Amino acid sequence: MAINILPTRRNLRFKLDASKALSWHRDGRNVSQFLNTLSLFFPVGERFFIDSVRHYRDLVQDPDLKAAVTAFIGQEAMHGREHEEYNQYVNDAGVPVEAQEKWVAALLARIQKSTPKAFQLSGTVALEHLTAILADGLLSLPEILDGADEGYQALWNWHALEETEHKAVAFDVYQLAVGTDDQARAYALRCFALVLSTSVFFALFLPFYLHNVRVSGGLFDRQGWRAVWRHSLGRKGIFRYTAKAWLDWFKPGFHPWDHDNRQFLEQFDELVAHALKDAA
Repeated sequence: MAINILPTRRNLRFKLDASKALSWHRDGRNVSQFLNTLSLFFPVGERFFIDSVRHYRDLVQDPDLKAAVTAFIGQEAMHGREHEEYNQYVNDAGVPVEAQEKWVAALLARIQKSTPKAFQLSGTVALEHLTAILADGLLSLPEILDGADEGYQALWNWHALEETEHKAVAFDVYQLAVGTDDQARAYALRCFALVLSTSVFFALFLPFYLHNVRVSGGLFDRQGWRAVWRHSLGRKGIFRYTAKAWLDWFKPGFHPWDHDNRQFLEQFDELVAHALKDAA
């Protein structure tokens, strides 16, 4: 691809108000729990991503891609650290994300033990695509986070921007280690990986989310459910917005930077300054 974005590792800390862990979103607990439940997947998931890419790091000879892999690993480690703190606040408030995270960790450990490294890398690039298009949705639909608590809003925006910045790194390693789309096996594997990864993710996410809404008292909150629908499947909902981008994955010759949204990376300086101000 002509677009060459070198990710940057940023050691940022976000000032989260633990007392707002269950209700930090302006639309209340049901939307807050939607994003809180999503957050529980990140620490263990990103450790899996790091391991999958690191296994092939010695194959990388191109200096730009080598630097990008190092930055990718650093960014994912920072994401895991910040979401671990975030998840702890949610767990301490009475929502069992720690127990749910153990389910995810056990599943990923089984995958690492019982599948080839190429399969693990294919799962990584598929889930990186999923996170990249959801990140683009958050950045393209700022009304989803507008009015939320500033600390949580800044954390989600930072994560979305860095997912955008490094969205092609694992993919480029996959093409080097497994193959490009002119090799039928490599193309079929990455297509299968997205279908499987998306299915498994939602098979875990949906029951976790419903349980978390129930224990936080939002199961019969009609207004809360309307807000969830609006932000997820409504006219400007994130899943409706990202549907085409998800399907683009199956085009032969697809590359993550075919979705050119680098204009959002111009927001980094403002976000970093805001985060440092909060941490002071």
